[in-house]
Order: sequence, then C-alpha cells, then structure tokens
Amino acid sequence: MSWWRDAVVYQVYPRSFADANGDGVGDLPGIESRLPYLRDLGVDALWINPWYVSPMADGGYDVADYRAVDPVFGTLWDAERLIRAAHRHGLRIIVDLVPNHTSDRHPWFQAALAAAPGSPERARFHFRDEPNNWRSRFGGPAWTRLDDGQWYLHLFDTAQPDLNWDHPEVRAEFEAVLRFWLDRGVDGFRIDVADRLVKQAGLPDRPVRETGAPTFTEDGARPGARAGDQPDKDRPEVHEIYRSWRRVLDEYPDRAFVGEMWVTDPERFAMYLRPDELHTAFNFAFLKCAWEARALRGVVDATIATHARVGAPPTWVLSNHDVTRHATRYGRVDTRFTKRIHDAPTDHALGERRARAAALLSLALPGGAYVYQGDELGLPEVFDLPDEARQDPVFRRTSGVDLGRDGCRVPLPWGGDAPPFEFGEGGSWLPQPESWRDRTAARQLGDPASMLSLYRLALRIRREEPGLGDGPLRWLDLGEGVLAFARDPGVACVVNLSGEPVALPEGAPLIASAELTGRDGTALPPDAAVWLRI
Repeated sequence: MSWWRDAVVYQVYPRSFADANGDGVGDLPGIESRLPYLRDLGVDALWINPWYVSPMADGGYDVADYRAVDPVFGTLWDAERLIRAAHRHGLRIIVDLVPNHTSDRHPWFQAALAAAPGSPERARFHFRDEPNNWRSRFGGPAWTRLDDGQWYLHLFDTAQPDLNWDHPEVRAEFEAVLRFWLDRGVDGFRIDVADRLVKQAGLPDRPVRETGAPTFTEDGARPGARAGDQPDKDRPEVHEIYRSWRRVLDEYPDRAFVGEMWVTDPERFAMYLRPDELHTAFNFAFLKCAWEARALRGVVDATIATHARVGAPPTWVLSNHDVTRHATRYGRVDTRFTKRIHDAPTDHALGERRARAAALLSLALPGGAYVYQGDELGLPEVFDLPDEARQDPVFRRTSGVDLGRDGCRVPLPWGGDAPPFEFGEGGSWLPQPESWRDRTAARQLGDPASMLSLYRLALRIRREEPGLGDGPLRWLDLGEGVLAFARDPGVACVVNLSGEPVALPEGAPLIASAELTGRDGTALPPDAAVWLRI
C-alpha cells in the first residue's frame, strides 16, 4: 500500500519549531535537531511550510525564489541535509508549494513593474486598466494601482501578485520547480490554495447585492452560488494543470501531492482527487465541524463517500497555521470554525479534554491524519500578543479587527521553566506565555497522563494495529450523542459527546483520553474517547 494512504503527517511551521542559530527564528538545522523527537512521537512524514527566499510579507507564502532557501532558515545545503537526515529517521518530507502567486520581489514581477502596459513581462500576471470588484482574502480590495495607471491582481496581500496560469511560461516554470525539489529527494508537495490558480476569462465582476457589496462566504463562495461559477475559484480549467503535474510526479516513484482546497461541493472536491490528479487533500469540513455527534457523523460519512468515488484516501485535520487551535475552539459554546473569533469566552480545561478525545477520533478514522505542531502538547491559541509583535498581514489589512493568525504560530516550548523554553538561545520572534512552563515537551514526556504521552501511545498503537489507518469503517450504535465505530480486525473507537457517562461495549481498553468510570472501568465519561480491543 502507498505510504500516503494512511500516513500521519506532522506540520512544521519552521519559524516557530526550533531555532539552532540563536536569532529567535526557527530554522532548518533546528528542525534537524528535533528529528529524534518526531521519530519517537510516531509520525510518518513532515509537511514543512515554505522555506523559500521571501521578504516574509506573509510568513514565507510570498516567494521570491522557488529554488533557494531563505537565509533566515538556512541554505539549500541545509535543506538537502535535512531531507537526508529525515529519511535516515524513517520520516518523509513534504514541502509547501505556492503556485497561485509570487512575491512582489520575484524577478518576474520586478520585470513586470519595469515594463510597459501590454508587455510580455506583464502577461505573466493579471494587469488591467480598470479593476473589477474582487476582494482580497486578507481584507480590502484585490487590486493595487501602479503609478502608470494599471492595476494588478492579488487575491491575498498586495505583496503577493497572482500569476496568470494561462501563460505557458508559468506552467513550464512550475513543472521545472517540481523537478528541482524532487531531484533533491522530497517525498511530496502540499499545494497552497490549489483551487484558485485559474481565473475566469475576462475576470468578470462578482455578482453583488442591492447594496453593491460583493457577496461571498468565509471560504470565498457566494451564498447560493452554483458549483463552478465563481470567477476566481475552482475553475474547471485548473484540472489540466494537476494532470500535467501528476505526469511529472509519476516519473518519481512513491511521491504524493496534498491539495489545500476550500471547496465545499463534494462532487467538485472529488474531481481534484481523480486517479490522474492529486493523491490527497485536506479535509476542512472535519476541521470546521462542531463538537457534536450528529454533525461529526455527517462529516465522516460524507468524507468517506466523497473519497470512495475516486478511490482516494480521506485525511483528517484538526488545526493548522491558519486557524484557531482546536484546544481553544473546543472550549467555547460554538465549537465550529467559521472564522477567527478572538473574544469568545473559553473553558480551557474543557477544550483540552475535548482535544484529547478528538486526537483519538482523528487517528482512528480511515485514511491519513495531520498533526499541527503543538497539537501534541495541547497548546491553546495565544490572543494577548503585543500589537507590535504581530506579523500576519491580516492584522494590518483589517486595521486590527481580525487579530490574524499569529496566535497559533507562537514558537514551541521545548523545556525549561521560562521563555523561550529552549526554543533557542536568542528568545523567540513571538512571545510565549509564561504558563507554557507546564506544557513543555520535556515536562510532558515525564508525565504518562500528558497530552504528549497520549499522542505517543496512540501513534504507536495505530502503527501496530492492522485495522487502523486506511480501510473500511463500520458504525456501532451506542445511542444518541455517541460516535462509535469498528475498524476490522479487532479495534473499536468510542467517543462520548453526550453529557452523561456511556456504557462501553465488551472489550479491553487499548488507550483512553480520560480515566474510565463505572464498575471495573466500563463507562466512558463525557467528552472522552477510548480505543477498545474487540
């Protein structure tokens, strides 16, 4: 079976993982120094957020050179060394690819700025004499005017001009970039905003309400819009790009793609995962879902059915570098993720209890799973960062209305009793809460009841049990408010989302997120999960 069908992938946000040179920013040698920790955690692969040369206007997602490592992270030699070291530890490396846009410092865009309207240099991007009504995903208009009167498109920050994927040079360049990193041994690519590369011909306006305001939801879709009719998202022409990329990847054995697509229509989502396109994609419906049994059951069923149509494995993800950490979300009255909410009352103990249960749920479901760095430590979202420390462009473009994503990007606490908690010798680029002294990896390794110990044991069991990972799921009926399913042969997962203890079916507990109750430990308390040998 292909490794990517049931891999547990650990997401490394390199700025915040480990700092080897003492400048307060994580780097590639820092990642290499912590590979034994990741090996012992029990994951199969690392997805590393962009390490390319970048002005860092958007944390590295504004790429100025796709074939070089930014000096803040190290060198190309450091990247090649990290790949080799990871392989020695039995870990695969997935690198982030950012094909929708470049940095405004990229040589192509600098040449476009120096050239005249209508020039070949500008044809690689989207320049117009008049803007349309599209909005940036980071707030504000999606167009910026140059001194010569033309406007350029940026669906994200002004420093991230969108590429024109109708241009043959753009397509040829990215196929060459794929080969560059494949030749250096990477095992796959995570494709940033994979559904947005192609724009509708002519770049038409979005439909507007009577107020004249463009209408779209959190994931960019218009309420009530038909699938496939959005001018800047999920265009049918995008699939030929991924078919061509798949032909490149198939020249290199055992490599895989994972797509980031916020596509809500199941049929259209599945199109990206056809056998000649991408191998896997992030399951954002699961990430966004409320901590509620019926809702989660619906997402699981829909996910499995969607992926079965094209023979692709599902993936399960709870947090990432763009969303509020789930240990915080699950401690709120509204446990869904629809947008970043910074001032909602939060029961942190409840959130952590549910996060422990969610870990066992996600790791027991069929397919692969993603663990965002710090999930295994139970880290909460950090809201009280000083304004001057924030670097996310969302904070700037919304004038602070949206505090942005820095709160889930605070550097990891590795050990010690005070910041920077052994992240590095030179402090950390975002301040860490003093309270994290109780959440360091070193302290949790010595506590069998910690979140880290829970993850390590769950991942070991998952690797040992043939019924876990890829394969079928069989639901069990244990009553309202309970998710229960069997993974044959011989393992059941029970998650109690009700308000009362639930009697467990006959079986020997393999791992539980909370202490079992009742006579002889035969009941599962609320907001807890258990794996049973059946």
